[in-house]
Amino acid sequence: MCRSIKTLFPLDPPPTEEEIRAAAVQFVRKISGYNKPSRANEPAFLQAVEDITFTSTRLIGALTTKAQPKVR
Repeated sequence: MCRSIKTLFPLDPPPTEEEIRAAAVQFVRKISGYNKPSRANEPAFLQAVEDITFTSTRLIGALTTKAQPKVR
């Protein structure tokens, strides 16, 4: 998996929207093979980033743990 994607749960304070989006960009770059997509592929690339950001935000909000949050 991507080594540059950082673990975002459980953190104190919780991850920001920008941090979640950055992880989504890294994930889409990894699975698409594009660091910067062509103009033809840019809409699909950006839509994937938005979808993964949304889903990741929902996931992080729904997760629970008994462990202490990691302090940044």
